[in-house]
Amino acid sequence: MGVEIERKFLVCNSDWRKLGVPVHYAQGYLVADGTRTVRVRIAGDGAFLTIKGASTGMSRLEFEYQVPVDDAIQLLRLSATPVIEKYRTKILFEGKIWEVDEFEGENKGLIMAEIELVSENEDFDIPTWIGEEVTYDLRYYNSRLAIHPFNSW
Repeated sequence: MGVEIERKFLVCNSDWRKLGVPVHYAQGYLVADGTRTVRVRIAGDGAFLTIKGASTGMSRLEFEYQVPVDDAIQLLRLSATPVIEKYRTKILFEGKIWEVDEFEGENKGLIMAEIELVSENEDFDIPTWIGEEVTYDLRYYNSRLAIHPFNSW
């Protein structure tokens, strides 16, 4: 069984930009009903189908499977939500990978960073470009951003 433990933060400056190479992501949700999500994602040259359960604290079940890119293109056409586009930059900082997402389209202007942890009480160092934590603010879930984009707030 896969469990994702993730914390989300807003990004407060552009110092992160020189620390990695952005990769284009396009993702849509086949199911996003608040208790589970089924997401299809094209990330650079790869594609993935991901199933997530409801969050309990900052943890939730997560299962991810690689799929052929051609299949993912077809699945994106079945998305129940508008497709989210963003650029993700992965940054190694003090032994942990931070994923910085710079959103496009209706979410343009939103830049968030996520870190995956092995436990909810794990200590980690916070880079200077990390701002306010938004882990528990449902507006910042990608499945929510697809339906209620950042620029409509």
